[in-house]
Amino acid sequence: MADASPDSFVPGGSRRHRRPGQSGVGLRRALVLALAVPLTSAALAAPSAFAAGKGVGTTAKDTAPGEGLGADDQQMVTNLGTRVLDPRLGPDVSGVVLDSASGRTLWDHNGATALMPASNTKLATATAALTVLGPDHRFTTKVVYGGGTLTLVGGGDRTLTGADLAEMASTAVAGLKAAGLTTVKVAVDDSLFPEPTLANGWNSGYYPDSVAPVRALVVDGRHVEDTSLDAGQLFAQKLTAAGVDVDGAVTRATAGAGDVPVAQHRSAALSDIVHKMIKVSDNDIAETLLRATALATGRPATFEGGTEVVRQVLSLRYGVSLDHFEIYDGSGLSRANRIPAATLAEILELLTEPRYARTLGSIREGLPVAGEAGSTLGPEWGRFDDMNSKCAVGKVRAKTGTLTGAIALSGLTQGKDGKWKVFSFVENGSTAEASAIKDAMDGLAATVNGCWA
Repeated sequence: MADASPDSFVPGGSRRHRRPGQSGVGLRRALVLALAVPLTSAALAAPSAFAAGKGVGTTAKDTAPGEGLGADDQQMVTNLGTRVLDPRLGPDVSGVVLDSASGRTLWDHNGATALMPASNTKLATATAALTVLGPDHRFTTKVVYGGGTLTLVGGGDRTLTGADLAEMASTAVAGLKAAGLTTVKVAVDDSLFPEPTLANGWNSGYYPDSVAPVRALVVDGRHVEDTSLDAGQLFAQKLTAAGVDVDGAVTRATAGAGDVPVAQHRSAALSDIVHKMIKVSDNDIAETLLRATALATGRPATFEGGTEVVRQVLSLRYGVSLDHFEIYDGSGLSRANRIPAATLAEILELLTEPRYARTLGSIREGLPVAGEAGSTLGPEWGRFDDMNSKCAVGKVRAKTGTLTGAIALSGLTQGKDGKWKVFSFVENGSTAEASAIKDAMDGLAATVNGCWA
């Protein structure tokens, strides 16, 4: 499948919303210090006037083909102006197309309207996590021993596997046997994150199918009510298989300051975790990263702490507009979230800038490619497979978003003129079948690419 190489993103020109910044460790330290202080702007601290149940905001009329646009862009703008009125998209639809080299808005259809973005929210979550924690950050799960108890200590690794537990169990057993111990109690410590709760705007039925309760300890991504005890029970089984008896049931405890470290597992780099999260739209990873990002700035590991950091990173670090921006979780499951298409496009535009490539590159590389099996734009989901959009297979990278009553598609593609375009399309409330809405939206992306001329 044809795909864009990272080196092909070499935009130039001006930026409407960029602020000069540092890079590397110095940036992360400065950002953590900046985010550790209370918000000073009432505009950032207070909720906007856009109520959770309403998709309203400042609207803009469609941008007509303007002077200075090339013939290809003029044709794209004309086609979008017609195709955005497709009845399948419904009356509550917004869209924006930017030229990545100049930062110019090529087309805008109600782009400032605040709509429910569904999983496009993950673009904001990932940007904040990579900026605050750094792409090389790894999550550590530990095993400590004290008072006859092995305690499995969760470190927020949402990718921990049974094989990782088996390896830690083997290391721990070797140490126990060397000390002449053949029986041990087992406990789990998931105190890194506070007790899980439902986010504002979550359907109570989301637990534990669409998202597991957010805890600092989970194994194999299992969707059970208590992922920590579940992981501890599997760890106990691994200990028994390795030749150490486990005394009693697994309990929840807090590791003592004097407990001795006996084993640990470090996750893959955050860049790899974000890549996976974006590619398959993993809700659990998103919610875990939201909490880890909050902790890194000294805030409580809560929905509120995490979303506050997301807002500050986008606004203070990158200069992204937060007009009418409201989020209450990291995954986009919240039906109270509101993000304008214009803001989503600004976030994606960061991915076209070489200076942010190391920090944010895993978001860009994780964006599903049209027709890519195993991603949310794969043929198994019926994406880019109709007569109008199939020409864009392999040519569009985009983050999907799907909730009942909300479908979004935001990404990057090279236009017919060979220049990179950033686009975001969001609809709320269409009464058409979801598959029909997605076909219409895929057609808009193919229009931006220019293959559907």
